[in-house]
Amino acid sequence: MSRLTWLLVVLIALLQYPLWLGKGGWLRVWDTSRQLDAQREANQKLEERNAGLDAEVRDLKSGLDAIEERARFELGMIKNGEIFVQVPQQAQSAQPAAVPKAAVPKRSIPR
Repeated sequence: MSRLTWLLVVLIALLQYPLWLGKGGWLRVWDTSRQLDAQREANQKLEERNAGLDAEVRDLKSGLDAIEERARFELGMIKNGEIFVQVPQQAQSAQPAAVPKAAVPKRSIPR
């Protein structure tokens, strides 16, 4: 009986090999599924970026407000007759100063 048992164990192992490690085995299916999920996530991010770019292109084609805004903020342009004023920001210390809370008087509520 020992030989028959070993023969059956070897036969089962040979049948299981393609299921787990073969061309269409579970390990390859799992790996492909993981890659597919990662690619879907990347595609979703690219679709969101493309939608934003499409909206920006439509704004630039349809109105002058978007063009004016880009010229002001990206190129630093100003209109004729405007005066440009730049206010320098102060360097902030490592610890911001604590602001004391104002004392709030207690009021009694009439019954």
